[in-house]
Amino acid sequence: VTVCATVTAVAPGSGTPTGTITFTGPGGLNETVTLDAGGMACVTTTVLETGTVTVTYSGDECLSSSTSTVDVAVNPAASAVSVTVDPNPSVCGETVTVCATVTAVAPGSGTPTGTITFTGPGGLNETVPLNASGTACVTTTTLETGTITAVYSGNTCFLSSTGSLDVTVNPASSTVSVTVEPNPSVCGETVTVCATVTAVAPGSGTPTGTITFTSSGGLNETVPLNASGTACVTTTTLETGTITAVYS
Repeated sequence: VTVCATVTAVAPGSGTPTGTITFTGPGGLNETVTLDAGGMACVTTTVLETGTVTVTYSGDECLSSSTSTVDVAVNPAASAVSVTVDPNPSVCGETVTVCATVTAVAPGSGTPTGTITFTGPGGLNETVPLNASGTACVTTTTLETGTITAVYSGNTCFLSSTGSLDVTVNPASSTVSVTVEPNPSVCGETVTVCATVTAVAPGSGTPTGTITFTSSGGLNETVPLNASGTACVTTTTLETGTITAVYS
């Protein structure tokens, strides 16, 4: 914004004033400028806020000092939100960093302040303050495939805005470990066979689903995993050979 002041002599006085003009106003405007040959002085500022700008003429040896004011209206600037996700695509349980950066839309300028609210598939719902660069980030391990939305709250100087980004979360790899107790055993003995499923990094979390156990001796049973990712069966028909546990 350009603010100008022109000083003129009041009749019956005449002549072109010299000296300085001091501009003060809301938002921190406080600047003293020398009058040009036409008795005018101007300042430019990007920090102006709604209120009253005051201009004070210093006076010179021929003209007395004087003051004038003007009311100014400074509306909130538009803002824009850009969203990044790293990594994208990811796998289930992987640590993912979601960031949003808010920028002013011209002719507005400056770095927005306030908060960003992130929402997304898998239960993401978190509000984070913007840092000094106008960016906010969250990390999550529960993300699912879908669309992440970042909503900027706005402030006295910037309007609220929204950004979004589609993300892909693929299934993570898993591994199955099998235990047999007792092993070795004897014919007809009660044997407990367990299988535990774990996520392979960078995936994490506890798998759900079922394990199907098969082996010589007729073992063929499907069992759901418990809360720890483990499933067990007992059998008295086991024979020497290989037990296979297939995670669904």
